[in-house]
Amino acid sequence: MTDETRPSPIHPPLGAAADTALLPAGLHDVLPPEAAHEAAVTGRLMSVIAAHGYARVKPPLIEFEDSLLSGTGAGLSKDTFRLMDPISQRMMGVRADMTVQIARIARDRLGNAARPLRLSYAGQTLRVKGDQLRPERQVAQVGAELIGVDVANADAEIVALAFEALRAVGVERLTIDLTVPTLVAALLRERGVENGAAERLRLALDRKDAAAIDAVGAEAEGRYRAVTDTLKALLLAGGPAKRALDLASRLALGPSASLESERLAQVVGRIAALAPAAKLTIDWVEHRGYEYHTGIAFTVFARGVRGELGRGGRYLAGTEPSTGFTLYLDSILRAVPPAAEPALAYVPLGEEATAARLRAEGWAVVGGLMPVVDPARTARRLGCSHVWRDGAVVALQDIPG
Repeated sequence: MTDETRPSPIHPPLGAAADTALLPAGLHDVLPPEAAHEAAVTGRLMSVIAAHGYARVKPPLIEFEDSLLSGTGAGLSKDTFRLMDPISQRMMGVRADMTVQIARIARDRLGNAARPLRLSYAGQTLRVKGDQLRPERQVAQVGAELIGVDVANADAEIVALAFEALRAVGVERLTIDLTVPTLVAALLRERGVENGAAERLRLALDRKDAAAIDAVGAEAEGRYRAVTDTLKALLLAGGPAKRALDLASRLALGPSASLESERLAQVVGRIAALAPAAKLTIDWVEHRGYEYHTGIAFTVFARGVRGELGRGGRYLAGTEPSTGFTLYLDSILRAVPPAAEPALAYVPLGEEATAARLRAEGWAVVGGLMPVVDPARTARRLGCSHVWRDGAVVALQDIPG
């Protein structure tokens, strides 16, 4: 038996213990060609982001807990794996999201860099547990952050960049759902709604429960009836961006909430100029998942694809106004065309110069390690698509056998 016919050592014999192949729930191996496909998609996303002037950074996978879970990272506490550093005897966390790390880098390592600061990243994250829409616990992320400026053009740039990057890797039928999680809070505050009633209204809005909103409005001799009527109108005003903005403009929102609405209108107009093909919708009352956002936020979906492809929005990086987005590779890979089998040529032993020339021409080449009687048969067994035969690269599909 030659090296060309011996079973591969990466496949355990049938008698091997079955439990060596088991992995924890929510974790899995990525095999060929999907692993190369994921790397290629990541590379293309990062290339588009870099073309807009976003410089790449690479934070560590693990940080001290008090750094990783500070500021906006506090909301990730329940999702974060923890372990003890045997050197410092301090608790560390495995990142569940990378945005908080980028904020730390901007503050501590690039504090003297010119603003606005544009940074990008790609890497793996780990969560304690998944959820119904995303059961995976290890998720690859790609993202961009625009730090140190608070203008509508910055919000629009981030949304348009996420859209452009996803389109560049082949994602179709995209929808960007915009929201302003601070608008309802501003409205309730200006209308003098007490904390208990405000919390019940927030819960009702999260559930899109008009009856529960009415119930709060009927309390205290109808004291909150006017504000609950406005909230129900905002609930119904969601939908395509143009219609949603028109309906909201007719409502008496109050000074602060009106400023939030006007800012969103500016952003929508700017997105239309930067990415005219983007399909935009607005949800005026959405709040879940945006608790740490300080302004306009958004989520990206693709029709027919499970889970969100990405999300982003305005937040504070320390004390600096910032906005950015995170894209999730697991969802993106479900939305793009599947990985194609690579063109792979087999070159028999003794043709090393030929193999080197083919690689220089762009071929991926498997070189023979032992003499073989039938190179085409060996090429098929090794998963190749072509073989060097009679002085040329020949497609295996053109060779009988």
